[in-house]
Amino acid sequence: MNNQQAVTADRAGGATGDGERDGPQHAEMELVIVTGVSGGGRSTVARALENVGYYVVDNLPQALMVTMAELAYRSGGATRRTAMVLDVRSRAFSTDLAGAVRALRERGFRPHVVFVDADDEVLIRRFESVRRSHPLQGDGRLADGIAAERALLAGARSESDVLIDTSQLNVNQLRARVEELFGTPDVRTLRITVLSFGFKYGLPPDADFVVDARFLPNPFWVPELRDHTGLQPDVSAYVLGQPGAQTFVSGYAELIEASAGGFEREGKRYLTVAVGCTGGKHRSVAIGEALAGRLRDAGLAAHAQHRDLGRE
Repeated sequence: MNNQQAVTADRAGGATGDGERDGPQHAEMELVIVTGVSGGGRSTVARALENVGYYVVDNLPQALMVTMAELAYRSGGATRRTAMVLDVRSRAFSTDLAGAVRALRERGFRPHVVFVDADDEVLIRRFESVRRSHPLQGDGRLADGIAAERALLAGARSESDVLIDTSQLNVNQLRARVEELFGTPDVRTLRITVLSFGFKYGLPPDADFVVDARFLPNPFWVPELRDHTGLQPDVSAYVLGQPGAQTFVSGYAELIEASAGGFEREGKRYLTVAVGCTGGKHRSVAIGEALAGRLRDAGLAAHAQHRDLGRE
């Protein structure tokens, strides 16, 4: 069934064809579109979505997205939570993801677009480790294929609701991130990830807010705390007991609380607050845990993750 036939069928059933009959019901369907760079982790994301109850359609041509969504909706049951994985290697791949998403929204669906990305250097290492060529490199180098794919996916990346950078994530961490984001039936509530990191390892590319905790004394220079982490009570008490630490946490919690409603009204569903210190072991971890707890106390769906813990 093509799109025109679907509209004709709706009219025959008594609808106006503009989504008035199915629009509100379509909006209740949990629809996720996954795309991103080759080697970025799409397959891991797809498996994680299956783990939390999504019906996953892999390597789907964009031209069939609306038809697939309609079939999944009308089938009911488990398919009311459906994920579509798009691959640039598909012969039917189109660069007009924005148009395909717009067509879904015109039918009343509310898709969430997930883009999986990673640094070029990381992608090269991943391809070399499995001795595979990039699907778009042809007779050129791996870097040429990666560049060509980035050009094709630039529009899709800009249209995404969720950007997951997997450069510093292993398979288990990526799966946990996806399961945290999509593991409950209600994906319409703003979900906040408070992500600790070390500045010396680089900024998290998917951060919406960046918080710098380096103004606090570093427990690294306290011998009895050096080998501990911000997850341990002695380090947490030391960090949070410093002058200005509690005010710092409270101030950022109030800022995020004040903006959360606006983000939800604008359709944003996932917010990443990155808290950094030098190495991502002590201060950022303790502050991140405290900030996530303060946000939960305020009734927000927040959790803490620690990107660089264990790297030192």
